[in-house]
Amino acid sequence: MPKKYIDLETLKYILYDIHKLEDLLTRERFKEHDLESLDLFIDSVKEFSDRDLYPYFKEMDQTPAYYKDGTVIVHEQVKTVMHKSGEMGIIAACFNYEDGGLQIPFSALQAAAYIMDAANNQLPGYPSLTQGAAELIVEFGADSLKETYVPNMLSGVWGGTMCLTEPQAGSSLSDIVTKATPTDEGFYKISGQKIFISGGDHQFAENIVHLVLARIEGAPEGTKGISLFVVPKNRLKEDGTLVYNDVMTIADFQKMGQRGYCTTHLGFGDSDDCRGWLVGEEHKGLNQMFLMMNGARIAVGRGAAAIAMAAYRTSLQYANERPQGRKLSADGKKNPTEKQSLIIEHPDVRRMLLLQKAIVEGSLSLVMLASKYQDILTTATSKEEKEKYHLLLETIIPIVKTYPSEAGAEAVDNGLQVLGGYGFCTDFSLQQYYRDIRIFALYEGTTGIQSQDLLGRKVTMENGKGLQLLYAEILITIIAASNDEDLKPYATILGEKLKLSEKILGHLMPFAMKGNYERYLADANLFMEYLSTVVLGWLWLEMAVDAKRELDHADRKYSETFYESKIHTMKFYFKYEVPKTNSLAESLLSDEMLTIKNEKEYII
Repeated sequence: MPKKYIDLETLKYILYDIHKLEDLLTRERFKEHDLESLDLFIDSVKEFSDRDLYPYFKEMDQTPAYYKDGTVIVHEQVKTVMHKSGEMGIIAACFNYEDGGLQIPFSALQAAAYIMDAANNQLPGYPSLTQGAAELIVEFGADSLKETYVPNMLSGVWGGTMCLTEPQAGSSLSDIVTKATPTDEGFYKISGQKIFISGGDHQFAENIVHLVLARIEGAPEGTKGISLFVVPKNRLKEDGTLVYNDVMTIADFQKMGQRGYCTTHLGFGDSDDCRGWLVGEEHKGLNQMFLMMNGARIAVGRGAAAIAMAAYRTSLQYANERPQGRKLSADGKKNPTEKQSLIIEHPDVRRMLLLQKAIVEGSLSLVMLASKYQDILTTATSKEEKEKYHLLLETIIPIVKTYPSEAGAEAVDNGLQVLGGYGFCTDFSLQQYYRDIRIFALYEGTTGIQSQDLLGRKVTMENGKGLQLLYAEILITIIAASNDEDLKPYATILGEKLKLSEKILGHLMPFAMKGNYERYLADANLFMEYLSTVVLGWLWLEMAVDAKRELDHADRKYSETFYESKIHTMKFYFKYEVPKTNSLAESLLSDEMLTIKNEKEYII
């Protein structure tokens, strides 16, 4: 029996029909792939997820990772998923052939990873972080580092992490104090602590390769003085054996969600014997780490979108099976002798389900859009194309990370409400999805940080060119929708929201131009919500345009109901979600400033 945690048909529709994966395959990097082979890859990941991830979702929550005797004890399925992710080429998927990779489009890998996230969001982080750490070594590391570490990482034999956060320095990386002392033997001695390190240690990893941000003695203050180092838990001796590298696991954080995904506190160099090897140039660590940031933020958005999908599928199934109450008759009364109605027949339940569907499928399209931009950027052959897709990707990245995380949590909340009291009980999975998704608004920079990035950096980037390019893409869809009488009203609404966003920026920008950045960014989170709503409206209108076109074809790929459901959900989104931009705009255009601290304190 197929597992119900994902709508595979919609995933493939968005990947193949809306975001045109096939168009990427004309590019030199992907020429050895075709849709059939990539479809087989995605289907194999679905089978793998059905077998090795989904059945352990609840069990891993009930038996969470924990610290014991200097290591972290995790569920035995971590070992299975790491090794099989290596065997199936999931970790190596996007790497170059010469580095042991498959040169699969990033978009196809994200679709596959989405399936894994939906099946069991506690497991994919282990291979995903290993992939990210290996990518940094391949991109910036010396050949000796690549030869020593990358093959065992891509095979899933060794794990990998990214070590940024410290006890005194959360998101403020300029305050990092982990120290790197040079030696005459080609390595540095590392000393310091890192916290919140996902996948930082477990009993099934023969070795874990940490990518650590640290300061070389005498380095400049702030982020300019940060360097990047490979610091393995166990270092490799000349005879090929491993020896402990003075990387101590101090504790594992116990969390309210994602309890099977360990989050460790690590200490480096307590015995003055922790060795690290510089990756690339000195003092370039933060720039190097930021190579991974776009991919990492897409992955966070993808994970949140996938959890919301799994919660939606669960609540939809429940609503189709749960009888309760009766429909009102024409006189406004209920007949107690009539058979009970399924709750999916009640308008308010349908509203909650449609809200979930709108957020879930819109978020998936957003993640696939960013993935497509990433693929185009990495294979661009002209300066103009590279610049365009760099700006487009940079502009939407904060939204890709934030919208699925914040709106996804709202979607799961509504799914829990659909189940009523059962949604609050541990016998049902909605409460776990609700706990699991909450951290995604914190991963890779909180919502506040992403909002300041959007308004403070991305909107102003190259005098607003990125935003202009994004608006141009939205206008293409508005024009296409305007040619259809049924869709024209929604195209008009979306156009009006673009104009209103320009008015908002016209109100805010003078504060930045006068150097009053605190005032300019004070309501950045509201602007994030505003622009996210507009972008999701665009993506839903784009789906509706495609669905209308396909309904005119007798040889359509999917059923008539499938396409009509996309159009119906677009209309729901424009009725219930898009109007929220009006209140956001009212707040953003207000001259009243209530959150900037002055000489008096009102939070008492």
